[in-house]
Amino acid sequence: YAKPLPVVDVWSRPFWAACAEERLTAQRCDESGEVWFPPSPISPVTRTEKWSWVNLSGRGAIYSFVEFHQRYFAGFADDLPYNVAQIKLEEGPYFIANIVGCGNADLAIDMPVTVVFERVTDAITLPKFTPVR
Repeated sequence: YAKPLPVVDVWSRPFWAACAEERLTAQRCDESGEVWFPPSPISPVTRTEKWSWVNLSGRGAIYSFVEFHQRYFAGFADDLPYNVAQIKLEEGPYFIANIVGCGNADLAIDMPVTVVFERVTDAITLPKFTPVR
């Protein structure tokens, strides 16, 4: 796999472990019920250390997207042009990922999407999104 891989650390390890099981997860504040991403040691809402990992629906909508035409990393050369989208998940947080299963010209703001997973190495499974048909 020639593309850059995420850095797995103590806070993100549970997220990547869930992705390996094809589950999308995030942290939820035990006090406010707010869900956030990316992982952190405290709730960005209440600043408490009382939080839990929760499974997410994997559903959301495209909030914004870009289409890359220039090769910034050698591993992406064969994918040009490729998209990177900001997804607003049903549970609240925003998530950055590629949209697969449709052409870049078909992408639209507010397009409903759902998560799919791509195992790219033995250790990393990436969440991506595909349009809801």
